[in-house]
Amino acid sequence: MNILSIQSHVVYGHVGNSAAVFALQRLGVEVWPVHTVQFSNHAGYGALRGKAFDAGLIDDCVTGVAERGALAQCDGLISGYVGSAETGEAIIRAVHRMKKENPRALYCCDPVIGDAGPGVFVKPGVPEFFADSALAVADIVTPNHFELEWLTAKPIVGMKGFRAAIDALHARGPTIVLVTSAHLADTPDDCVDLFVSSFEGVFRIRTPRLPVTFNGSGDVVAALFFAHCLQTQSPKTALERASASIFSILERTHEEGRHELMLIEAQDQLVAPTTTFVAEEITQ
Repeated sequence: MNILSIQSHVVYGHVGNSAAVFALQRLGVEVWPVHTVQFSNHAGYGALRGKAFDAGLIDDCVTGVAERGALAQCDGLISGYVGSAETGEAIIRAVHRMKKENPRALYCCDPVIGDAGPGVFVKPGVPEFFADSALAVADIVTPNHFELEWLTAKPIVGMKGFRAAIDALHARGPTIVLVTSAHLADTPDDCVDLFVSSFEGVFRIRTPRLPVTFNGSGDVVAALFFAHCLQTQSPKTALERASASIFSILERTHEEGRHELMLIEAQDQLVAPTTTFVAEEITQ
């Protein structure tokens, strides 16, 4: 399996491609990374060095891959953090080029906009890019709770509003919606819910909430989910496998008192997680 991954890259730590590439490779996936930015570390440290790349570099790298005749063997493209709306449009051009060469290939869009607490943390124009351009061509979209609210322009509290928001995203393009972290009215304070909505139905996995958060966990979940979706053709199974791996890695990282995901030390959790979950179908 070959996946083109267009995301951010950091020298220190595990976010964007610095998280997704290794996680996918550990599953046996061939990954072709294209970096949207090159930073020293993620912004959670309060300061960073490096720069964002322009859209021309993205186009150029994809053109080089196409010239090798490789896009026809590309099974999917995943995108994450983009430095600007212009870079985002270059990703959309890459999606179209990939699908022209391989119509069966899928596009997984992780709409990195922000999160509860910090709010929107990307540049102006980027959220609008996801809403106006990316959703229309995405087969899979993987927002967190905050991003789901932003994309649908409505606060989400209960299951009724949540289902309406999911339906609204489906209506705009994606056939599979993964919500990577949700807290609804019926979600216990010490838990986090993950949902997937697809042709199989709507399913939820509820995991314990750890007392700390780790940058990059959403990037890993999206990458693992995408790979498992491509391999199994079952979003429900992909949810179960991805949530088991990320929770096991997060738990190990918390137990060790680390500040960065223990992606390398806990890599066996990517293929054989210690903790497993069974997805519950939501019919209401």
